[in-house]
Amino acid sequence: MGIAEGRAYFRSLGMEDRVQEFTVSSATVELAAAALGVEGARIAKTLSFKTADGCMLILAAGDARIDNHKFKERFHFKAKMLSAEEVLELVGHPVGGVCPFGTKPGIPVYLDESLKRFVTVFPAVGSGNSAIELNLDELYTYSHALEWIDVCKLPEA
Repeated sequence: MGIAEGRAYFRSLGMEDRVQEFTVSSATVELAAAALGVEGARIAKTLSFKTADGCMLILAAGDARIDNHKFKERFHFKAKMLSAEEVLELVGHPVGGVCPFGTKPGIPVYLDESLKRFVTVFPAVGSGNSAIELNLDELYTYSHALEWIDVCKLPEA
């Protein structure tokens, strides 16, 4: 899995032309921001966590960090991120390209409130050199998010 599945997903929605692929890596927030020419906070990073049933995905702003207390209060278990091998096995995309598009079925997706500061954000599309610009309504719809949650903290200004 990877960019082919991500592209196929957006092709099915008539939006494949909006998928961007770069000749440089966009596998980290900093690299993606440089490739796109935007501030890092607008990169919608996808974090993958272990659950009793497998895994879940949380999309958060590029400058946000998981707040362990908020996470545990919301989900009633400790936040434990998947290893690179587990991400590929359970989600279907490689680290650096993890996104909620074209993934293995049944993975719960949540959107963190940290993204609500922006009109549009840039999640990956299944590879470490891809992105798509989506507004928040599109992100919610196309990610099949279950709900908006507040489990992150932002850097102190």
